[in-house]
Amino acid sequence: MSQITVSIPDEVILSLHLSPEDIEAEVRLAAAIKFYELGKLSSGAAAALAGIPRIVFLNKLADYNVPTFRLTEKDLQEDLSRA
Repeated sequence: MSQITVSIPDEVILSLHLSPEDIEAEVRLAAAIKFYELGKLSSGAAAALAGIPRIVFLNKLADYNVPTFRLTEKDLQEDLSRA
């Protein structure tokens, strides 16, 4: 496993009112959600990045207003035609 270090200004840490461990978890979750939203990671890979089970990750997406499933209008029309 690779490790990446991110420097966070002290004033940001103070304003978040979180422990360093909680900030790490929040940053990992935020990155995972954004990568998922951009289509760069699957939900499973994003959950692994966040360090949480996939079902928990999928539930967390709603907290960030990110759709759980990415269906296009065409996908929906195809599904409806098969129903």
